[in-house]
Amino acid sequence: MSRSTPSGPSQRMLRVGEQVRHALSETLQRGEIIDPVIENAVVSVSEVRMSPDLKIATAFVSPLGAGDTGAVVEALNRHAKFIRGRVSGALRQMKYMPEFRFRLDTSFDNFARINQLLKSPEVARDLGPDDQNKNNGKDEE
Repeated sequence: MSRSTPSGPSQRMLRVGEQVRHALSETLQRGEIIDPVIENAVVSVSEVRMSPDLKIATAFVSPLGAGDTGAVVEALNRHAKFIRGRVSGALRQMKYMPEFRFRLDTSFDNFARINQLLKSPEVARDLGPDDQNKNNGKDEE
């Protein structure tokens, strides 16, 4: 049986997390959750991380078209047991149905911030003509 190493999740955790992500995305697309906060937003599930015992699924979501993203995440957490029941049909092969926890996915914000920093004048100045000459010299060798 595979175990989680300090460097990251096991193959089984990754595979089950991807299956849960697909099932969760399909459930959210169908619009079965009756909540005005969730109904007015399109929720994208970017990643699901499973606990080593596969009993807890942490879903990272990005609410699109919602003014208050925190309210959408709170609403999803309120309806986690209902969502768990709806997803259970697609995950029949699992011995235990995982408990869902929803978190806001901030990775896209981090990417945008890093991209903005890389395009800033200070970084462009540091990557001036000297760096370009060094690269040209390596290409010629």
